Amino acid sequence: MKWRNWAWPAAPLAFVLLAATGCDSTSDDSAAEPTAQPSTSAARNVARVCAKPAAGPTKAPAGAVTVDPAVTGDLSAKTKSSPANTTFWLLPGTHKLESDRYAQVIPKEGDTYLGAPGAVLDGGKTNQYAFGGPARNVTIRYLTVQGFVAPQNEGVVNHDSADGWVIEHATIQNNSGAGLMAGARQQVRASCLRGNGQYGMNAYKSGDPISGLVIEGNEISANNTDDWERKQSGCGCTGGIKFWAVNGADIRGNWVHDNHGTGLWADTNNNDFRIEDNVLEANEGAALIYETSYNAVIRNNTILRNNWVEGRRYADRGDSFPFATIYLSESGGEPRIKARTDKIEVYGNVLENNWSGITLWENADRFCNSPANTSSGDCTLLQRQSNRCARPAIATAPLYADCRWKTQRVDIHNNRFVLDTSVVHCTVKCDRMAVLANYGTYPDWSPYQGEQVAEAITLKQHNRWHDNVYIGPWKFVAHDPSRVLESGQWQATPYQQDAGSTFAPQAGG
Repeated sequence: MKWRNWAWPAAPLAFVLLAATGCDSTSDDSAAEPTAQPSTSAARNVARVCAKPAAGPTKAPAGAVTVDPAVTGDLSAKTKSSPANTTFWLLPGTHKLESDRYAQVIPKEGDTYLGAPGAVLDGGKTNQYAFGGPARNVTIRYLTVQGFVAPQNEGVVNHDSADGWVIEHATIQNNSGAGLMAGARQQVRASCLRGNGQYGMNAYKSGDPISGLVIEGNEISANNTDDWERKQSGCGCTGGIKFWAVNGADIRGNWVHDNHGTGLWADTNNNDFRIEDNVLEANEGAALIYETSYNAVIRNNTILRNNWVEGRRYADRGDSFPFATIYLSESGGEPRIKARTDKIEVYGNVLENNWSGITLWENADRFCNSPANTSSGDCTLLQRQSNRCARPAIATAPLYADCRWKTQRVDIHNNRFVLDTSVVHCTVKCDRMAVLANYGTYPDWSPYQGEQVAEAITLKQHNRWHDNVYIGPWKFVAHDPSRVLESGQWQATPYQQDAGSTFAPQAGG
């Protein structure tokens, strides 16, 4: 779940919705309120929901239960005493829970929580969770949730990953852990997820995978304030949003920016993602990582100034690995797994002044049942029984193919890649596209030793760039980090990449 583990040294509908929405800035923690603005005309309709809040109802809806913040623990008590499918209207002011750290609101099925203008639920840096429990189809709208102290890998809202929740026009900010967890069929729309200690949202649920997830028109910014990747080096446990084993997600029209690490990170057996019409901007790490996962469409996104911090950090250490802004790691199209596409298609995107472009990577030593598999205990979606991926059977069909996640059937076309090194303030290692693997060495019984994985990802697994536009001094890495190519070499035999593409290397010098 790290960048790599290798053997060398180290849409219109959404935009219409967003134009009228926003999220409140009620915290006194100014550090969690980035002032960045989208920097190209293509991003003018971005989801500025943190700065421009949508107002909740000023009167209680018919039949709603009014909740007065002057009564300590009132929201939790009202929920306990009310039947399922109740609507609660929270008056303006700061609502608090009891001082016990486990005090939380446990909704009943179908409950709705509506905040009046200025309604805040504050954990006072004491309560760990705001909303939890197994109830399905809960709705939270127009409410600010802040100041909760969830432990690492746990979340504040929908702590127990219940199904069918709807989060709209909410502000979830300045909490520890994840601001929000996810369940099946969850919808998160026009909300502000910012300044949380680990994730804006952690889409993880034990047991059955999450399905039918919709993330639309949100602003997701400045998360990972607790800097977990530094506390636990290589943990792979941060991001604006992290997705684990999600089967079906639509991520569209969001502004994902200024997160302290990766913007969007799908890690381990995700499938059937559509990531479209987002603005991914100024995240310290990659804009997007799609790792040990399957079948996705990544289209029509505006991707600006990402990976400057992490890319530069590794370059300054002399690391030759092509750290990328879109990083596809052991991920590819797989027709045998049901999805809306049978490949990973990356098209119609604008990538401007990021640290490098797109890297396709496959770790030869990472496969199901390998000690080098950092997704410990997980096997591929094609072979779920890890104990079968052992010698001698793993060396023969079908296990030889099905026991490893493969970067295959990736189609990268009709994108625009712009690099001005005077803007990025770099001279080397910030200008690369790549398709590569390491030399397989481990474990000693691995059937993938040597260069066979590098040869496969580079030449045999139907990974293809074509019909793109390049402006700037782009270079291309193939097979392994030592093979740095000019555009003519990249287009020539044996690689034959970027047919129909255009190159303007004089720009961005």
